[in-house]
Amino acid sequence: MKAYTITVNGKTYDVQVAEKDATGVAAPRIQSVTPVAAAPAPAAAPAPAAAPAAPAPAAASGAGVVAAPMVGKIMSVSVKEGDTVSAGQVLLTFEAMKMENEVMAPSAGTVSKVFVTAGTQIEAGAPLVQID
Repeated sequence: MKAYTITVNGKTYDVQVAEKDATGVAAPRIQSVTPVAAAPAPAAAPAPAAAPAAPAPAAASGAGVVAAPMVGKIMSVSVKEGDTVSAGQVLLTFEAMKMENEVMAPSAGTVSKVFVTAGTQIEAGAPLVQID
């Protein structure tokens, strides 16, 4: 029998796993699971805000910069530098978790910079478009 200490969702457990039996046929089986007293957790950075449900307007991060609400891949960009946009207008479409999501302009203005192109992989919070 082998003993392991594992952490699941921030809780620590002592786990004992049986090894193969004498015939060598049996797969490992969990014999016992014992919760371990919670040790004081180190001070962690605040958890990031949950991603908005799709489709949702992207949050503005800073002066007119529209940021990616979650990780994904740009499918199409509907605007170009110099375009005038209105609040709620679709700026681009990206794919995340096998769903297409539209990023909409948070306010009216003129597109001064487009930071991405179709096919670009994006991270949550990455700048997409700047609207002045």
